[in-house]
Amino acid sequence: MPHPAPLNLAITTGEPAGIGPEVSLSAAATFLAEQEDVEITLLGASDLFPIPKHLNPNVLARLKFENVELQSPVQVGILNSDNAAYVIKLLDLALEGCKQQRFDAMVTAPVQKSVINDAGIPFFGHTEYLAQHCGVGQVVMMLCAPLPKGFLGIKQARDLRVALVTTHIPLQAVAATLNQSLILRTIQIVAKDLQDRFGIENPMIRMAGLNPHAGESGYLGREEIEVIAPAIKEAQSLGIAVSGPYPGDTMFDPIALEKVDAFIAMYHDQGLAPFKFVTFGGGVNVTLGLPVIRTSVDHGTALDIAGSGTADSGSMLQALRLAYQLAMNQRRHPQ
Repeated sequence: MPHPAPLNLAITTGEPAGIGPEVSLSAAATFLAEQEDVEITLLGASDLFPIPKHLNPNVLARLKFENVELQSPVQVGILNSDNAAYVIKLLDLALEGCKQQRFDAMVTAPVQKSVINDAGIPFFGHTEYLAQHCGVGQVVMMLCAPLPKGFLGIKQARDLRVALVTTHIPLQAVAATLNQSLILRTIQIVAKDLQDRFGIENPMIRMAGLNPHAGESGYLGREEIEVIAPAIKEAQSLGIAVSGPYPGDTMFDPIALEKVDAFIAMYHDQGLAPFKFVTFGGGVNVTLGLPVIRTSVDHGTALDIAGSGTADSGSMLQALRLAYQLAMNQRRHPQ
């Protein structure tokens, strides 16, 4: 039998003044040394990627570069809105490459939302941008990280996965944004991608409420009774193993960590504050519901340490590992 072609992962190296270029190159080199059947293409200005002299020739042969010209010279750690269009172009190239099946998955380094908006380009985040440009009405942001055996007493290593119903909106707008259809569709997207891309045959999902104590039987808010519980019940009628709504402060208990395949939070900090507290910057952001595979780091541009050589590439490495896993699952079980 012919040897299958290597997977090709594309990295959009993000804000050029931040740590994106350096963590992208470092993680790519590490991952290529781990996996023989993969190539990685770094998208970005070629002078941002000084190749280490000690790099193994086998690794270097599978490390590709696609040069994209900057609009203005980069000063490390200093934002420049002139380069906002450059950052967006990286996303467009990776997305188009995935659609054309030139890339099997895209991995994104951090961008600075404020400087893109300062340039007059409306941008709420990677998740929203990719959904719009894929013509997808709703996608789901999910963070993933491995938990080692023994963590909080768990008996075997598990992946912690936390998905969000709402993402980058003000807290004041969350309650008005929630509705039964949105919550049901979120559950369906999470369940489908856990099955199709993560290979979990019958995923178990746990969903948070919105209010303290999940509304305390309506005394602290009625969203659980009128919106969230009906959506959960409808999802259950469709054969999805989802339960809740649980109080946000007790949803992530150690017993649940051993059984639950994904937790769904109602808003950004409800889910990501506990996630980031226990994963220590080693998490991966994955967008569910897209026609392409997209993973990302779970940290920002870290302008204060850019260029210092101290940036930790662990999250980017985990993002590459997850993108590879999802792409391999898709290759073995095409939809």
